[in-house]
Amino acid sequence: MPTSTRTPLPYLLDSAEPGATDALFSAPFGLFARQKIRAMIGRKLIRPETPLDPSQLQPASLDLRISKEAYRVRASFLPGRGRSVRERLKSLNAEPVSLAGKGAVLEKGIVYIARLMERLELRPNLSGAANPKSSTGRLDIFTRLIADGAEAFDDVPLDYNGELWLEISPRSFSVRVKAGSKLSQVRFRSRHPQQRDKHTFTLDDSEIRKRHLGCSLVDGPLDLREGVVLRVDLGGLGETIVGYRAIKNSDVIDVNRVRGYAVEDFWEPIHARDDRRLILDPDQFYILASREKVQIPSDLAAEMAPIDPAIGEFRVHYAGFFDPGFGQGRDGRPSARAVLEVRSRDVPFLLEDGQPVGRLVYEKLAGAPDELYGAGPASSYQHQGLKLSKHFRT
Repeated sequence: MPTSTRTPLPYLLDSAEPGATDALFSAPFGLFARQKIRAMIGRKLIRPETPLDPSQLQPASLDLRISKEAYRVRASFLPGRGRSVRERLKSLNAEPVSLAGKGAVLEKGIVYIARLMERLELRPNLSGAANPKSSTGRLDIFTRLIADGAEAFDDVPLDYNGELWLEISPRSFSVRVKAGSKLSQVRFRSRHPQQRDKHTFTLDDSEIRKRHLGCSLVDGPLDLREGVVLRVDLGGLGETIVGYRAIKNSDVIDVNRVRGYAVEDFWEPIHARDDRRLILDPDQFYILASREKVQIPSDLAAEMAPIDPAIGEFRVHYAGFFDPGFGQGRDGRPSARAVLEVRSRDVPFLLEDGQPVGRLVYEKLAGAPDELYGAGPASSYQHQGLKLSKHFRT
């Protein structure tokens, strides 16, 4: 690797390491585990503006950092085929916002576009997919990754070479961010030419049933509908609080300040009712939890997906990626509930205890990761119950 005045990550592969290319690009196909993402950095397929911090490497994803370059825009957009994000920003007369130093406050209800520190130079068999980080979703910060020439959000096409940008729109709270803040994560997928649709990578229900027999994926009955169905808990499961409702007109939250805020200043607790119901207000944001406890095996990752648009006008999957090892209990049983970031779309909507709200879709990794979720200090939500983001004191 070229010499630098900065200290590089100690575990990067040297670009001339024998066999590195074969190990990285050969079958099996699937999501890249941490060590393969590490190899991508060494091969310069991921080109960070400043050296990456080891904490950015998750078991099957890479946390992305905002750069100091950002813009306030009047509308969300996609660049479209053959157009760059910079061209679109120029045509929209975007207003620059500097995130250098202490950063800036991003106001709720406003759309911002920030360049990310990580640039990609992928290969013809490599693509990427992004999600908001768990903490981002729990703060009701709506984020979507944008690539040059993109016709879809959160998608990095095969053989992509270029900058990455992040659309950021705080919904419930204004937030302070700065260069280096991590709001989004990207996964990388190796595929053969016939694998074009993402559904060709996911486990079907018969495969999920077999996996559940060998290692329980949920702690209750297995309900399958192109993935494992999850149901909302409004009964409390022995607790009096079943969720939280965001308080409007709260103070600014610094996304880099961990355990720095009192819950009561930002959230109204929702107590279990005798009728086990909750009416969702379309102007409000809620944190709820699944009735089921889940765990993700070491060779799989999972994503929260809508169960069916016809079941109701609400969404629960702002930040829906589950790393391998999430929820693995010491006794081999599922130990973590899925936290649901819930917003009703257009009209008030009645939720009842046990109502299906989403499904976990599973995908195989191209090799098990060298560290599972829960093993490092960045695993803030292992064994969680109903839990707010890491910014709030328990």
